[in-house]
Amino acid sequence: MLVSLIVPCYNEEESLPHLYSALCEVREAESSAGRTFEFLFINDGSTDKTSEIIKELAASDPCVKYVIFSRNFGKEAAMYAGLEKAKGDYVAIMDADMQDPPSLIPEMIKSLENDECDIVAARRVTREGEPKIRSFFARCFYRIINKMCDVEIADGARDFRLMKRIVVDAILKVTERQRFSKGIFAWVGFRTKWIEHVNTPRVAGETKWSFWKLFRYAVDGIVAFTIAPLRLASIAGFICAAAGFIYMLYYFIMAIILQIYNEVPGYPSLLCFILFIGGLVLMALGLIGEYVGRIYVETKARPIYIAAEENDKE
Repeated sequence: MLVSLIVPCYNEEESLPHLYSALCEVREAESSAGRTFEFLFINDGSTDKTSEIIKELAASDPCVKYVIFSRNFGKEAAMYAGLEKAKGDYVAIMDADMQDPPSLIPEMIKSLENDECDIVAARRVTREGEPKIRSFFARCFYRIINKMCDVEIADGARDFRLMKRIVVDAILKVTERQRFSKGIFAWVGFRTKWIEHVNTPRVAGETKWSFWKLFRYAVDGIVAFTIAPLRLASIAGFICAAAGFIYMLYYFIMAIILQIYNEVPGYPSLLCFILFIGGLVLMALGLIGEYVGRIYVETKARPIYIAAEENDKE
């Protein structure tokens, strides 16, 4: 049985030697059970020595395969490329920074072999070591998206998971360009078993995910899996229109029926009212623009990634 381990890499020259050593330990421990491995490194346009390190590993180890992108296409594209190239009966995705413990892989394999599930996924039970503000917004994101979406995305879920071939084939059928893999994993279904572990710090280097990148990723996830924001904009517009109609009736009754006039000009209140309505209109247009923009990107049908170099083209 062949197990493929996909590792997206972006400027991970410091982490790769540590990860490779850990993966080799897993391979040696599982070899007695007749399991073979392929290590598939996807270099997502790194600007450091990541490519050189991967090529050195491939030169000394035939189990190491790699794909080098022509530029940085993002982690989502790297994961998709890995799933396309993986040949294993079981396929895993894991980060290069060792925050996805390789020591969990044997337990994951046993769960699939025992037919307990089709996917074994890792989930963090703590966020120790992570900035509190980042943890706060992450929890808010999971609450919001789970209230809006038809599929449930577990709080603390990571991309680290081991899947059967049938699951990988199902994911590859989802060919959208702007991908949100956590949502795709949930959308395709299948039986999932969660393995909980504590948050593990990076073995080396610094995270490539800034707050702004995480925010954009969260917006992509919400827009990709629900039209609830458009409905909220419609509801807000209806409420404002109803409030304006009631406001008009109020002044109609005051001026025409009761003949009570307010001679003091209400410029401040009128200005606030106009700004409020204008803000809602712009917000609604912005939400529509997010969806239209994604339609535009999808209709161009550009490739999800472009490989500049790889050592296994079969």
